[in-house]
Amino acid sequence: MAHSARRDSPEFPDFSLLKRLVRDQLIYLLEQLPGKKDLFIEADLMSPLDRIANVSTLKQHEVDKLYKVEYKPVISTSDQLCFLIRPRIQTVKWICDVVNADKAAGRFKRYKIIFTPQKFYACEAVLEEQGIFGDVTSDEWAFYLLPLDDDIISLELPEFLRDNFLAGDQRWVRTAGSALHLLHSLYGPFSKLYGIGRCSKMTYECWRKLVEEGEQKAHQAEIGNVFLIDRDVDFVTPLCSQVVYEGLVDDIFRIKCGCVEFGPDVTSSDKSVKVMLNSQDKVFSEIRNEHFSNVFGFLSQKARNLQTAYDKRRGMDIKQMKAFVSEELKGLKQEHRLLSLHIGASESMMKKKTKQDFQELLKTEHSLLEGFEIRECISYIEEHINRQVSMIESLRLLCLLSATENGLLPKDFRSLKAQYLQSYGVDHLLTFSNLKQLGLLVEQQPGETLTVMESRVGKLVNDKTAGLFHLLLWQWLHTFKSIVKTVLKLLIFKVPKSDEEYDLRVPRDMAYVFSGAYVPLSCKLIEQVLEKDGWTGLEEVTRLLNGHEFAPKNNAQRVVLVMFLGGCTFSEISALRFLGREKGYKFIVVTTSIINSSRLIEALLDDHV
Repeated sequence: MAHSARRDSPEFPDFSLLKRLVRDQLIYLLEQLPGKKDLFIEADLMSPLDRIANVSTLKQHEVDKLYKVEYKPVISTSDQLCFLIRPRIQTVKWICDVVNADKAAGRFKRYKIIFTPQKFYACEAVLEEQGIFGDVTSDEWAFYLLPLDDDIISLELPEFLRDNFLAGDQRWVRTAGSALHLLHSLYGPFSKLYGIGRCSKMTYECWRKLVEEGEQKAHQAEIGNVFLIDRDVDFVTPLCSQVVYEGLVDDIFRIKCGCVEFGPDVTSSDKSVKVMLNSQDKVFSEIRNEHFSNVFGFLSQKARNLQTAYDKRRGMDIKQMKAFVSEELKGLKQEHRLLSLHIGASESMMKKKTKQDFQELLKTEHSLLEGFEIRECISYIEEHINRQVSMIESLRLLCLLSATENGLLPKDFRSLKAQYLQSYGVDHLLTFSNLKQLGLLVEQQPGETLTVMESRVGKLVNDKTAGLFHLLLWQWLHTFKSIVKTVLKLLIFKVPKSDEEYDLRVPRDMAYVFSGAYVPLSCKLIEQVLEKDGWTGLEEVTRLLNGHEFAPKNNAQRVVLVMFLGGCTFSEISALRFLGREKGYKFIVVTTSIINSSRLIEALLDDHV
C-alpha cells in the first residue's frame, strides 16, 4: 500500500534539534524564577508544550502545580506564579486582575510572564496601564516551530489566517520570518526562494533582513528550494472534502498537534484512547496518504498477515518460542493494537459518511469544480441549508459555489443568503461580511460575465504562460468554469475520458487526493516551478498573483521546503508526498497550522456566533 520512494530521493533533515533547542530555552526561562512555582498555561499551548516538555520534565525544574488559564480568580498557595501565554490582550488583562487582587489582599508574590513565540508592545502597554509593569518580569520563549513528523512542522498559530487575511493584522509576519530564519540557520543556506502572495513577500523581506543582520556560518545545506505560499492564493483546496485517510481522520476526529483521540465508538470499549499519528505508527504510515476507498482492503490484508505471524508459534520448540517472545511478540502486539484502532476508526468514519450521504456530497463538489450541473448543485445546497444539516457545511458549500462560479448571480446570492439566515439565524450577517471581504462568498459584478472572462482567458491560451494560466483565476474572482470550458485539458483538472476511469489504487497524478477530479492549485504550482527550474515564461502569472522569485545562485537540492502562510490541509501534504515519490524530491511542509474546511470556515465566523 505505501509506495516506495525513488532510490535517488534524499533523506529528511533531523528536526529533533528544534525540539531540543526550545526545551532548553524553556528550562532556562523557568530557572530564572528559582524555587518552587506554580505554572499557568494557556489552553492552546498545552498540547504543543506536551510535545516539547512533559510534566515530569517541568517538575524536575521546580514547577509545583500546573493550571490551565481559565480567566477566573486564581486559587494558589505558591508565592511564585509563572504564566506561559500567547501575546493576547485578554490574557494579559486577566494576569493584571490576578496581580492586583493579590496586592489588594496584602499577598506579596513574585510573578513572571513568558510570552510565546514573542511578546508585543501592546501587551507591555496593558501591564503599564494596569499599574503592574514593575510587579512582573517578562520574557520571550522563541517557540516558533513544532515538528509533528519527519516532514511536517507547525507554527501552531491557527489565528494567523484570521488575523492576517481578514483583520489585516501583520503581527505574525515577524514570527513566520523568524521561523524561516531559524530553519535557514540550522539547515540552510537555501538555494532559491519563491513566493506567492503579499504575506509571503513580507515574510521573505523579514527573513532576508534577519539573514543580513545575523552571523553567517558555513555548513552543509540540508534544504534547497523554498516556497512561500499565501493561503488566499488557493482557498478552493481547503473548501473541498478530504478523501485521503489522514485528511478524513482530521475532518471527523480532529487531529491536534499530531495526536488524535479515538472515542468508545472506535475503541469498542468505554474508554477513549489518544494516539500519536506519525511515521512511527507502522499501520498509519502505510495508509495515511491513501484514498479512503483503498484503506479497508489494506487493513484486511494486514490483519491476515498479522494472524500468519502469530500462527508461527505453533510447532515451535522451547528455544524457538523463547526467541519469538523476546524478538517478535512485543512488536506484533503493538501492531495488533494499532491495527484494531485504525480498523475501528475506518468503520466509524464509514458509518458517519454513509449517514451524511457522502457520495452525493462529493458528486456535488466535483460538479462545482468541473462547472457542470450548477442548478442541480444549487438545489442540493438549498436542501442542505433548509434541512439544517450543518451550519459550517452549508457555509462551506456556499463558498465553494461562489469560488468556482466567479461569484453568485445576484438573485441566487440573495435567495441563498436569506435561506441561510432563516435557518441558522441573523447573527451570521457579519459572517457573510467576513466571507465577502475575503472574496469567498460574493455576488457576480456587472461586466464580469462568463463571456468577458472567456475572452480574457482565450488571449492567454496561445501565450507561453498558458501552462499555468489557470493561476489567473484568483485575480479574476476565482473563475474555474470559464477556464474549464476554454481548455478541457486544464492542468488543475483531471476530467477522465468517457472510456477511461481514474484508478485510485494506482494513482497517476496528485489529483487522486480529490478522487481524480482536481489537483490542489498550490501543489500544481510547485510542480510547475520545479519542472521549469524557475519562473521563466511565467512572469505574467507571478505578476498577477503578487508572486516573487528570490533566487540566490547556489546549487539546488532535492529537499524542498514549502511554507504555507495561513494553514495547510492534509490533502495538500499527501499530494506533495506523491509528487516527491514520483519526481525524487523530499518535501518538508511548514505551516502556520493544519486546517480543513471546518477550521477555515470557523476562523471566519463572526466572534458573536
